[in-house]
Amino acid sequence: MSPESQASEALPSRRRRTPRGGRHRGDESFLLPPGSPTLILAVPGPAHRAGTELAAELARLVELEHTGQPAYVGHLEGDDASLRAVLGGLRQQDDELAAVVVPLSTGPDPALDAAVRAAVAGSPVRTVAAEPLGPHPLIAEALHDRLADAGLARADRIRLMTMVTAASGVIVATPGDATAVRQAEVTGVLLASRLAAPVFTASLNDEASVKAAAEQLRAAGATSIAVAPHLIGPEPEGALVPNAAATVGAAYSAPLGPHPALARLASLRYVEALSTALAD
Repeated sequence: MSPESQASEALPSRRRRTPRGGRHRGDESFLLPPGSPTLILAVPGPAHRAGTELAAELARLVELEHTGQPAYVGHLEGDDASLRAVLGGLRQQDDELAAVVVPLSTGPDPALDAAVRAAVAGSPVRTVAAEPLGPHPLIAEALHDRLADAGLARADRIRLMTMVTAASGVIVATPGDATAVRQAEVTGVLLASRLAAPVFTASLNDEASVKAAAEQLRAAGATSIAVAPHLIGPEPEGALVPNAAATVGAAYSAPLGPHPALARLASLRYVEALSTALAD
């Protein structure tokens, strides 16, 4: 069999599904052939931190909605359900790729990325790391949905319905430093387009950054502000959201959690990494 044929058989095929109603219809899914590398979500923090159960829900969504194959969760701290332990429990046949690790992160995170690289480098089976989930337009979609769930944005930008609680300006609050804020600005621009309202980004780790973003929004004419956490849920910075919002007199939405868009992104990052590995 030619290398081209082998690569073609190893790659997942797109699966056509009956369209479903609601905001998430049209999600792309992939049918993975038997023996495909294991998809592992790399989760920041230890297994028993508040919010880590969301990773298991996302893994289940990935399985049911997109890949048809088991997805696993590996934590980057502690010994319980650790990424290293999950990788150590896998079997490899010949020199085939055994696993693809997808960082459960809304954007590049130096500490998380370094931990993933170290686990991949020390894996007893052949493993590659995928890119983090964002930045990507689907992150903006998920942020929009969480704002709408909290009554802070219109659920449908086309319907001209009145919401007295809708914010007239949004702060996308992301963990990390100034570099993380710049990376989150891509998502902020996409969210602003969806909301038809000004959006600025700020660091949850820097109160002055949040205050500066609020001042920029008010200077742009925003009279009510909402904080949209650029978080999935397991990140420790989630505890900073209520105080950050209170500091600037803003309401806030929930973290992204097990949003269908994140499951779709995890599957997409897996396929991208698999395609690159097979091409090398």
